[in-house]
Amino acid sequence: MKHLFSVFIVFLFIGYVAECSAQITTITASGQTMTNYPSGDQYLIYIFCGQQGVPSGSLTAQFSTGETADFEWFQYNSQTGLFEARAEFDQSAVVASTAPGLEDGCYRVKVTAGGQTETYTAWVLNSWYVLSAEISEVTCDYFRITGEITDQAVLEYTDLAGAGTDFPVQKIVQARWESGSEALSTLLSPTIYYPPSSNTTYELTVYDDLGCSATTSVYYESVVPKADFTASPESGEAPLEVSFSNQSQNADEYEWFFFRDIAEIRAEAASEGSVADSIMDVALDVNPIYTYENSGEYKVKMVATKQSGELVCHDTLYLDYYIKVDTSYIDAPNFFTPNGDGTNDKFKVYFSSMKSIDIKIFNRWGKRVYGVSRNNLGTFNSDGEELAWDGRIGGRMASPGVYYYVVEGRGRDDRKWHKSGFFHLFRSK
Repeated sequence: MKHLFSVFIVFLFIGYVAECSAQITTITASGQTMTNYPSGDQYLIYIFCGQQGVPSGSLTAQFSTGETADFEWFQYNSQTGLFEARAEFDQSAVVASTAPGLEDGCYRVKVTAGGQTETYTAWVLNSWYVLSAEISEVTCDYFRITGEITDQAVLEYTDLAGAGTDFPVQKIVQARWESGSEALSTLLSPTIYYPPSSNTTYELTVYDDLGCSATTSVYYESVVPKADFTASPESGEAPLEVSFSNQSQNADEYEWFFFRDIAEIRAEAASEGSVADSIMDVALDVNPIYTYENSGEYKVKMVATKQSGELVCHDTLYLDYYIKVDTSYIDAPNFFTPNGDGTNDKFKVYFSSMKSIDIKIFNRWGKRVYGVSRNNLGTFNSDGEELAWDGRIGGRMASPGVYYYVVEGRGRDDRKWHKSGFFHLFRSK
């Protein structure tokens, strides 16, 4: 009895045929899953992502011990329910055998080495997507992109038990719209608000959890402008000349609004209950230069316009700070030294934001020795030197000593000024 049992074991070993999925592999598949037959053996399904009509499946088989073997390839015929030879892939006396360019189907390979045969089975499914996209609606506030999967591979595998039942491969398909590295939407047909002021390419990627994806793109021609500008200088004495540098994008026309002094606007609103007109001036220049004649704090607004056919779009930008024009100011030194050394050689009345000024200088006996008046006064830097006394009387050098000044004027904030005082004229010996 012991002898018969040993013979039976040897018989099984010699006649052993393995059915295994572990030794049929691929390195080019995008993803993989398993069959879900109601019963019996289950097999790996390899998914290959490529182009419509171009089979890209590839399987590689190897004997379980890695030794040299002979390989016979077969493909399942769903019409006959049989595996039919694919002799073009057969190889002998090699370590591994690869079958490339495989179309959809179930493949089986018999690997024989050292008198033993192992059989491996796997499914190949070629996956692909065909996409389209277009800009379907454009307004000043948004535009719509219509994306569509116009065609895609049908991923199915067949019951090998002979029932002929087809089973779908489950997959999760998602969409992603991007502009450069910026993710915009996961909808296939999104609405994009706040459209850019520059022409932009948007890319649609459709992808699934089996590793397959496809891309397409649309080109958006912008119809919206972007208003932008800077001002220089931002503050100073009146009259203050401010240059506005237009840095807008994608605009055809510009309209600038220069507001009245904010304090003046608030005072009118408080007394009248409303403001009749807060705008002081309007300009249509690309890069205007505006002169603020009076003291105050001023807002500026620019409206950029882009016309595309019958569609007219605007963008508005307010300066995020006030142009500050200094209040009026007068001061005078208490001495000067007209000795020709280039330092403090003139008696200068310092002023800021003055509309008019009248300067008189008297000697110790009350006689006027110098006088000058100016209306529509410029800045101290432009007019201050011309109004200064050089320490001469009738072309002759004045005597050292104490003098008296009287300065009167009206500021560009409408303030009346009166300032007086003594000062010394020193000369070196």
